[in-house]
Amino acid sequence: MIRKLSSGQYRIYSRKTDENGKRRNLGTFESKEAAQKHEREIQYFKHH
Repeated sequence: MIRKLSSGQYRIYSRKTDENGKRRNLGTFESKEAAQKHEREIQYFKHH
């Protein structure tokens, strides 16, 4: 899940919530394209 921050950066959050109901921060990126690229890398790693 990618969200835009008030600073203009993009952050990837996990889809699942932890025991406190919060989502894990999986990285912050300057551009949406960079965040999408990293999210694809995460999905690849999870399934290989």
